[in-house]
Amino acid sequence: MPSQNSPPEFSELTPNVWIWHRYDPSVKAELFATAFAANGGVYLVDPIPLPEPEFRKLEDAGPIHGIIVTNANHERAAHDYSGRLSAPVYAHPNAFREIHASNKLDALTLHSPRKLEIIEIDGAVGGEIAIHLPGDGGTLIVGDALINFEPYGFTFLPRKYCLDQKQMRRSLRKLLSLSFKRLIFAHGTPIISGASGRLRQLLETDS
Repeated sequence: MPSQNSPPEFSELTPNVWIWHRYDPSVKAELFATAFAANGGVYLVDPIPLPEPEFRKLEDAGPIHGIIVTNANHERAAHDYSGRLSAPVYAHPNAFREIHASNKLDALTLHSPRKLEIIEIDGAVGGEIAIHLPGDGGTLIVGDALINFEPYGFTFLPRKYCLDQKQMRRSLRKLLSLSFKRLIFAHGTPIISGASGRLRQLLETDS
C-alpha cells in the first residue's frame, strides 16, 4: 500500500485530460482527481494536492478557470485551490451545505454547452454529477455513483453509501445516450477504452 507521504501519481490520459491519485488512509481508499482543458482554460475536478512540478504542467495548458466538485463529499482541496488561484468552485446546489461553493453548474456550461455537459445523478450522494467531455473520443468523469477498485471492481456505489440506490441506477441510464470511450472515477482506476460498452453491460445486467 502506498505511503501516506508519497507524492500522488500523475498522468496524462489525452492532450486535454489529466489524472492524479493518492491513497488516503483516513477513508481507506485511493482518491483520484482530474483536470481537463475547455473554454480556453483548465478545470480541476475533485482535486487533491498536487506537487508544483506537475501542477505547472496543468498551468502550461492554460489558466485555471475553476474547480468542479462532483458531490457533497468531495471538497478535498477545492477550497485551498480556489483561494490560491482566485478561481470559482462549481457544484450542484444540493452540495452547497457541505462545501465552500457559491457557483451553480449552469453558470459553468452556459457559455460553452458544446465543450462539456453536466449530468445530475439522482439517488447517489447529495449533489452527485457526471461530466461529459466530447473531444478525443469522449470522456466521462463521475463522482461516487460508479467505482472501479478492489474488491468491488467496476460497479455501482454500494447501497449503504447511497441516498437511494435504485434511483441512482435508473438515473445512470441517462449516461448511455452520451458518446465516450473513457470513464474516470473519483475512486478507482480509469477505464481508458470501450467505457460506454462497459457501462451499458453493467446497466443491462442490473435490469
